[in-house]
Amino acid sequence: MSTIPKNNSETVAHTPGRASSIGVWILQVVLAAIIAGGGISKLAGDPVMVDMFADIGAGQWLRYLVGALEVAGGVGLLIPALAGLASLGLAALLTGAVITDQFVLEQSPWLPLALLVVAAVIARARWSRTKAVVGTLLRR
Repeated sequence: MSTIPKNNSETVAHTPGRASSIGVWILQVVLAAIIAGGGISKLAGDPVMVDMFADIGAGQWLRYLVGALEVAGGVGLLIPALAGLASLGLAALLTGAVITDQFVLEQSPWLPLALLVVAAVIARARWSRTKAVVGTLLRR
């Protein structure tokens, strides 16, 4: 007895369509531009960023660390094999930004929250590739 489906509806339901794949890529490029741009401004010493991290009170080393992580995450979003891992890392970073905006800086957390949702959507869409990459790394 064969276990091959008689039609392709079961297979099609589990593979993303071309339109959704393009949509996820658009989200990745937009998020990469926004996040990497913010990271570059932190690393370049934009006075607004210097003042913001002074208000946070953790020291300017945190500005450099966050800036470097943002640039790395932005680049990672553009590399197919790393996009899922990069979005997970950015989701963690953006969770910290939401908490910091709300409770430390006492300002609106809506922008980092919206970016967090986008990062989570990308992470979910790229989950199968992320599992494959992690599996490959763990076997080494």
